[in-house]
Amino acid sequence: MTLEVKKGIILYVEDNPDNRSLIRRVLEAEDYAIVEAVNASQALEKLEGGNIDLVLMDINMPDMDGYTLTAKIKAISKFSKIPIVAVTANVMRGDREKSLGAGCDGYIQKPIDIDTLSQQIERFIIRSNNV
Repeated sequence: MTLEVKKGIILYVEDNPDNRSLIRRVLEAEDYAIVEAVNASQALEKLEGGNIDLVLMDINMPDMDGYTLTAKIKAISKFSKIPIVAVTANVMRGDREKSLGAGCDGYIQKPIDIDTLSQQIERFIIRSNNV
């Protein structure tokens, strides 16, 4: 699978098809290539198969939550430097800290502000390229 890369390749791990569709449309319009996974095993498979620049991680998924999957990805040395950004409706006190504690590099709350999403992602990609 070859993706035409302009700004970067983003793996979006999300079980909700409506959310995947919205994010794909927004980010493709901003010249990002999107790879989608609906669960943890698909996400790991997609990481193995591509040059992923950033992972957008849904936290509430049925098979394995995003905290567990993030920790699992960060424990694999060849993936440990890929920024993972939690995308979640969990906005209670402590949820951001729990995401960061699991290894996420950032946190975007749902509903997603589509006007600022691409700038947020660009900051994470630039920061990871400068590390």
